[in-house]
Amino acid sequence: MAALRRLTQSRRSTDDRTALAGEAAADAAEGGLPAGDAKPPEDDHTPVPGDVRAAAFFDCDNTILRGAAIFYLGVGLYRRRFFSRRDLARFAWQQAAFRLRGAENPDHIADARDSALGLVAGKRTADLERICEEIFEPVLAEKVWPGTRALVQMHLDAGQRVWLVTAAPQEVARLIARRLGMTGALGTVAETRDGEYTGRLVGGMLHGPAKAAAVQALARREQLDLARCAAFSDSANDIPMLSLVGHPYVINPDGALRRHARAMGWRVRDFRTGRKAARIGVPAAAGLGVLAGAAAAAVAVRRRQRA
Repeated sequence: MAALRRLTQSRRSTDDRTALAGEAAADAAEGGLPAGDAKPPEDDHTPVPGDVRAAAFFDCDNTILRGAAIFYLGVGLYRRRFFSRRDLARFAWQQAAFRLRGAENPDHIADARDSALGLVAGKRTADLERICEEIFEPVLAEKVWPGTRALVQMHLDAGQRVWLVTAAPQEVARLIARRLGMTGALGTVAETRDGEYTGRLVGGMLHGPAKAAAVQALARREQLDLARCAAFSDSANDIPMLSLVGHPYVINPDGALRRHARAMGWRVRDFRTGRKAARIGVPAAAGLGVLAGAAAAAVAVRRRQRA
């Protein structure tokens, strides 16, 4: 694949890496598409019934899942002794900050990226895919927002193609999309060689502008008209993706995205409860609960090690 040409980070601009990350995600997603076109809609659907050139794009973290997929992956890998309690504590802090602030911190994202890449370097892709199945089986049963799940199903029932678009690894993105019955997934693509991870990314993380680049690349290949498409996200980081489509929807928004949505007249749907949740993302107790849960996991593993 042309998009899998290696890049030296110091020699390429941010725009180059963003474009490559988007193309790589589209390449990986296209490989997982079922043969043939999507079935034509059987029922009325908005925005346009029977429009085979329309599709829907869903962010993952705090849009479909409560919290961040990278955190659940981190805890699951820790329980399988991929890394230490110190690494787990960092994942827990990133998740707590994400949920309390209702926004993603670029430094935390970069830290999580570097940590994850270092952990999987030299590991076999088939092994990680198997472990992801084990990790996300209970997560998807417990952490999916029912309201967003209903929106996904609404588009699927209309015969539209529905895509997950996330900074999470492609392996995780594909699994979540498959379990939700979605068409496919656009996720961060890790470089592999001979069935093993090299510890590098193809381009960079599928985050912010890179998500928009991936959606544009997929739309070109699938002959979609983005003006007829819908996109759903909770984060101001996804404004580039939301701005691409004719039907942007804001789900469980952070403060910055809520303000932007009001200014633009975008639809807002909040599936959380309580005024505080609407203001900062989730109640502070939820973030503390993440830390408590991470600590409990560490204690449980430590007990097993002593047994």
